[in-house]
Amino acid sequence: MPWFSAVVIHQHLGWCERLLHSRNQFQMPRSYTIRRETSGEPLYRIDYRGELNEAQYQAATTLDGPVLVIAGAGSGKTRTLIYRVARLVESGVDAKSILLLTFTRRASQEMLRRAEALLGDEGLDRVTGGTFHSFANLVLRRYGELYGWPPRFTILDRSDSEDTLQLMRVRLGLDSRERRFPRKKTLAKIFSAMVNRGLSIEEILELEYPQLLDDLEDLAACRAAFEEYKSDRNLLDYDDLLLHLVRHLRENDELRLRLRKLYRYIMVDEYQDTNQIQAEIVSLLAGENGNLMIVGDDAQSIYGFRGADVENILRFPTEHKATSVIRLEENYRSTQPILDVTNAVIAASDQRHEKTLFSSRKEGEVPWVVPAPDERWQSLFVRQRILDLVEEGVPLNRIAVLFRSSTHSFDLELELTRAGIDYVKRGGFRFLESAHVKDVLGFLRVLENAQDSVAWGRILLLLDSVGAKAAGQALEWMGSAASGDRRLSTYEGSPGMRKGAIQSIRSLGAFLESLQPEASEPSVLVDQVLRFYQPILEREYREDAPKRERDLEQFQILAERFPTLTQLLSELALEPPVDAVGGSVALDTADQGQLVLSTIHSAKGLEWHSVFVLSVLEGRLPSIYALEAGDLEEERRLLYVACTRAEENLYLCYPMEVQDRAMGGFVSARVSQFLADVPEEAMLQLRLEGEES
Repeated sequence: MPWFSAVVIHQHLGWCERLLHSRNQFQMPRSYTIRRETSGEPLYRIDYRGELNEAQYQAATTLDGPVLVIAGAGSGKTRTLIYRVARLVESGVDAKSILLLTFTRRASQEMLRRAEALLGDEGLDRVTGGTFHSFANLVLRRYGELYGWPPRFTILDRSDSEDTLQLMRVRLGLDSRERRFPRKKTLAKIFSAMVNRGLSIEEILELEYPQLLDDLEDLAACRAAFEEYKSDRNLLDYDDLLLHLVRHLRENDELRLRLRKLYRYIMVDEYQDTNQIQAEIVSLLAGENGNLMIVGDDAQSIYGFRGADVENILRFPTEHKATSVIRLEENYRSTQPILDVTNAVIAASDQRHEKTLFSSRKEGEVPWVVPAPDERWQSLFVRQRILDLVEEGVPLNRIAVLFRSSTHSFDLELELTRAGIDYVKRGGFRFLESAHVKDVLGFLRVLENAQDSVAWGRILLLLDSVGAKAAGQALEWMGSAASGDRRLSTYEGSPGMRKGAIQSIRSLGAFLESLQPEASEPSVLVDQVLRFYQPILEREYREDAPKRERDLEQFQILAERFPTLTQLLSELALEPPVDAVGGSVALDTADQGQLVLSTIHSAKGLEWHSVFVLSVLEGRLPSIYALEAGDLEEERRLLYVACTRAEENLYLCYPMEVQDRAMGGFVSARVSQFLADVPEEAMLQLRLEGEES
């Protein structure tokens, strides 16, 4: 017998002896049967079939490969996404490998909060959730040092970009009165359209601004100067965030593979609102065979003016092979009579995925169509009907008035004010573009980035005795100073500069040197800046300083929400407040009991018991500027979005006579062509009558 066999036998006999010895100490084990799972699925804490309808269940539990969820309005899209996040985690997916991209930071935070409520402490705080721009901001800052990019940069908001473009106009000599070169706002629109639509300057001019084709060469020079200026000073605008991210994903294989390995499950909400760059970012992150779910509704694609391309969602199944297509068609918001109207409006669209919304709530009042003699009568009807609804028990904040353009509500606002009806207005309000708020932001921005010349220029011009020339000389001096604002307190001025200007500039430098941006909370910094700014506010805005002070108080409240100055400036640039009450910023107004006035664009994703839509007439909805077929289709989708906000009552109003300044008087108006596609029996035609005196 070989020696190794003897060793094995000896070891085996020793084991048997130990086993026999153990039997003397313990009882023989009883049998225990492992039952076969009857469902064929792992056991989950959440009853997904019980909590979701069949289509929602399929969407929440289809985890692998490309998935397109066509989510009709009010169909429980958010709920489905929440349960899918939970399902992924319950299936063993590490939460940090999940990426959830939405179009507002609040939306992603709310989804993750609700998913955490379902699962408890399952590490859902490690899910990466946010907007495309905030995700780009995260990647550029997190991986900047590893790949040689500057991780410390300042984000320019829209008006900052416009101010920078104005500076380029001046430097290039394009601001003379004799030369009718495009103004800063037009320049910003042209350059942003280039990025978001993937077109050259010449192509944008041919499509949108043919009258400016003679300026093509100077526009290209202005664009080049703008890009160089930002690059030299570590400044990025909104479009740059996406451009830099997509470029690095295209060109840097290591980064692309690193992010693919990190984010193995990607979900994108509101995909119908993505532009070409965002769609490419998604594809680069997911790869050809990635686990990618996109959720959206082509019928609610209404942001073409921002570069959103409805074709992204329409062609997704052909661009991503073996895509599972799931339709959410059961509506939990509106009554069936309201859905009958919305289905008819969108059925006439040439660009859509097929779907038909239905509701279990078959009964309900049919939508009203309300022709009014003029805008005054339209306002009187809306006011009267709102008061009736409140008397019937409908809370004021469960009623909304929607419109195509912010200007369409001006007459109604006067009538509501006369009637003492409190309201909050959404859309058309730009808190961070208010002069006094931008002044305070200027101080904070130079603390964050000492190379931010636009911010420096703004705060220097606020100083007593400092004009454009003195500010320019100080800026030039700082440009040659190695230590930025810490040299400003020793500034000796330029030949001929007034002593008052020099002293003001030195005082600014001393103040900024006294601050500690790295060690202080943003709210503390804002408080210190406001103390310095108070005499400036009273001097520059004497007529309405108290109102502006209230805005700045709200700004300080905003600052308390952020742990660092970098995060405060980034988040405010990416998602500024847009609500207003009485012309001032409104924070968390949902529960304050006010009527809601809103542009349709700002109402997307929201819902109310009763909804009024103003001025559903030709020239307003659709807009008079909707000349191309694609533009007209987007206008149709706008009306669809407006109507699908209503739960119980829908009122479609239009004046039969409107004022036309070009015609020098009043002209007859026609009801919107989109209502011609709705069967007459689906709507109640109302006739307004005045009460006899």
